[in-house]
Amino acid sequence: MRIVPINELELKNQTVLLRCDLNVPLAAGKISDPARIDASLDTIRYAITHGAIAAICSHLGRPKERMPELSLKPVAEYLSAALSHKVALAPDCIGDITGRMISVLKPGEAILLENLRFHPEEEANDRDFAHELARGKTVYVDDAFGVAHRAHASIVGVTRFLTNRGAGLLMMRELEALRSVTENPERPMAAILGGAKVSDKIPLIKHLMERVDTILIGGAMAYTFLRAQDVPVGKSHVEEDQLELARDLLAASGKTGARIVLPRDHVVASVAEAGAQTETVTEIPPSMMGLDIGPETVKDFVAELTRVKTVVWNGPLGFFEIPEFARGTLALGEALAYLEGVRTVIGGGDTAAALSHAPWAARFTHISTGGGATLEYLEGRELPGVKALER
Repeated sequence: MRIVPINELELKNQTVLLRCDLNVPLAAGKISDPARIDASLDTIRYAITHGAIAAICSHLGRPKERMPELSLKPVAEYLSAALSHKVALAPDCIGDITGRMISVLKPGEAILLENLRFHPEEEANDRDFAHELARGKTVYVDDAFGVAHRAHASIVGVTRFLTNRGAGLLMMRELEALRSVTENPERPMAAILGGAKVSDKIPLIKHLMERVDTILIGGAMAYTFLRAQDVPVGKSHVEEDQLELARDLLAASGKTGARIVLPRDHVVASVAEAGAQTETVTEIPPSMMGLDIGPETVKDFVAELTRVKTVVWNGPLGFFEIPEFARGTLALGEALAYLEGVRTVIGGGDTAAALSHAPWAARFTHISTGGGATLEYLEGRELPGVKALER
């Protein structure tokens, strides 16, 4: 079984249903971060320059019905400017009017279909809806890695009707990057794990324990591990129901699995708010909560990373949405970016949001566009969107 890349598909004079992840953040009707659109531009350009009629589809947000504020109109306007080519917005993703708009397009032209999730049948992977999406198309190309973990109609269902299918350039880059850290990676290998909850990362930690040499843990989840060692954590977030598991993982650390390294200093405050008075401590006072790793922990983590050849990072190491608590994540990210000879794969979602706009971010080997999809892939789970592309 293999996935056919777009450059092996015959596209000339074909009507291609091109699934992208154009789910960008909007502020007052304007795109505030076009990164997801930019990530698929190469695939869209490839399709139209090779003579395809590209019917581009995507979701935006989580509407339960048609909502004007979640129309893809701003995305159509952005695509038109980025491609120097008019990309009209169809009034719907299915239906006769949309079908007629596609039918008059010429090879090398593109149209954007309206928000897939205006139809609840999309998330339900409804067979009839998938058939309507596929109607009039001859080729299917999936470039939406960010939703590859969703068994939706535009991701899985349409492949029942469009057997001539393949993966876009972004999808192939994502899969190649993740395979490089999961299938015979160059060792030693380290994982950097952050985020709020241990419970969200249990499958990932267990999967990585036997596959990496070192796990560096930060973020709020670190305080569950520290409490499990009877280290005072003040008002820091702790998952009481995960303490026993944390003890078990720590007991296994360095024996049958990876060595777990925890923070030894912390940036603390009484509240997680912008402008809060902060201090750096090695022991968290009862009235304070840990909201970022401290500078000594950054040094410890960097020292660990200088000894490895491969790094995978999932989850920020502090409350990165507030600048005062993003410094540890950014400091470690900058140090990692400038390490020579290290393959670095950065998970999507919050990790990408925290790191991707830094001036040194381009030095990472790969920054994923997938949050949940990347996490599930690293957990060793099969992604429905990837499985559906296999031949």
